[in-house]
Amino acid sequence: MSAVRVRFAPSPTGALHIGGLRTALYNFLLARQTGGQFILRIEDTDQKRYVAGAEDYIQEALSWCGLSPDEGPAAGGDYGPYRQSERRETYQKYTQQLLDQGRAYYAFDTPEELNAAREAANGTFKYDALSRGKMRNSISLPAAEVEELLAKNTPYTVRLLVEPGQRVYIRDIVRGDVSFSTDELDDKVLMKTDGLPTYHLANIVDDHLMEISHVIRGEEWLSSTAHHVLLYRAFDWEDSMPQFAHLPLLLKPTGKGKLSKRDGQKLGIPVFPLSWVGATPEENLEGFRERGFHPQALLNFLAFLGWNPGTEQEIFSLEELTTAFSLDRVGNSGARFDFEKALWFNQHYISQEDIEILAPKIRQALAPWADEESDARLYQIARLYQERAKTYPEFRDQLAYLYTTPEGYDEKTIRKKWKPERQAQLTELIESYRAMNDWTPNSIKATTLAFMEKNELGFGNVLPLLRNAIAGTTSGPDAFEMLDLLGKDPALERLEAAVKLWSEQH
Repeated sequence: MSAVRVRFAPSPTGALHIGGLRTALYNFLLARQTGGQFILRIEDTDQKRYVAGAEDYIQEALSWCGLSPDEGPAAGGDYGPYRQSERRETYQKYTQQLLDQGRAYYAFDTPEELNAAREAANGTFKYDALSRGKMRNSISLPAAEVEELLAKNTPYTVRLLVEPGQRVYIRDIVRGDVSFSTDELDDKVLMKTDGLPTYHLANIVDDHLMEISHVIRGEEWLSSTAHHVLLYRAFDWEDSMPQFAHLPLLLKPTGKGKLSKRDGQKLGIPVFPLSWVGATPEENLEGFRERGFHPQALLNFLAFLGWNPGTEQEIFSLEELTTAFSLDRVGNSGARFDFEKALWFNQHYISQEDIEILAPKIRQALAPWADEESDARLYQIARLYQERAKTYPEFRDQLAYLYTTPEGYDEKTIRKKWKPERQAQLTELIESYRAMNDWTPNSIKATTLAFMEKNELGFGNVLPLLRNAIAGTTSGPDAFEMLDLLGKDPALERLEAAVKLWSEQH
């Protein structure tokens, strides 16, 4: 198996977690770096947990991030179908092969019988070589009884026959050498009573038939890999077994433990690429896209959650990530989900975005205020505020002063900077502004400097008050640019109103 073929195989049971998107990214990077194939396979055999719309969500998330599959349900390909629910006959064929070879067996145990066994063992029950003889299966029952049960269409599962006293060795690209004793393993269910396979069987059969060369997935699947190796042995496919790479867990921003959906809701941070509308308000999830993230920033952030390029470089385009990426540089310890770092990446990408691309996004953020704004004015706004926003929606908060009068002022600054004599001084400055014929940043600055020199005032005595008066805050870009952007008449009106209010209150 020389060609690199990797697959991203999510289950459509809800919104795609951000950890799943990282897995997709690493698979994509390896495929693109080697000239291989990136395959999307939908693992939808768990029909009880299937959620309508989840598959579309997965494909939309990949598309938004630019991780286009070479093969998959939408892209097609020579190894389809790419939905496991459409491959039922294939799984039944290979299940029968294992049964015929004595590598698997029928299990007729009812849910009640299994629960009774668990209760009797005080929660330590394991369906394995020690217990299978006491259960109702084709190993413990006479052949005639088994045939009778099958003839009556008695519900059954098919289990993998795990022989005790063996050792399973796994060479993992990230974890190194890992081994398991088969004495620790149970006889995994391969085929459920509904005739659909479990993850374990479908995963191995599909990976083999689709000629997958590398399996890159989360750390939580490492313990299942022993069963998967046993399945490769059972099918006599060991020579074509893919290389495994189990990625480290994504950890909570603070404290211990794996990052969960609940952590996102509790901390008010997105942990999904796109928003998801659930059956109840409690199930509604915010996505990075709707939070105002650039997809490249999200990918850049995710790439570093487990991988290190070995250099000081932090900003990578998708093309640069493709060149630099290596599974050998993926660590085996959990990666902390630092949302502030994600915002840092996003601010960088927004600051570097072409004005022609950024301006429509600002228009959208300012809707409906800026619906009638000219492109030229939006370009001016974009140039002035481009480096100040961490997310696209922040433009609305920062630019609201252009469209609405501030509801209040930074009182701390007013108390610190306002003095009785400021009323007359600022009134003088307002009249100087009124007399201006050329309302541009440079002219406004020149008029302000002349006023400051005459009254022996520094920038710290004047600019905080000007910002407060027109925008209700002391933050923002160049004050003279802000005055110009607001416009002469609105600026004078706000300055006069602020001076009047401050003189009355202080």
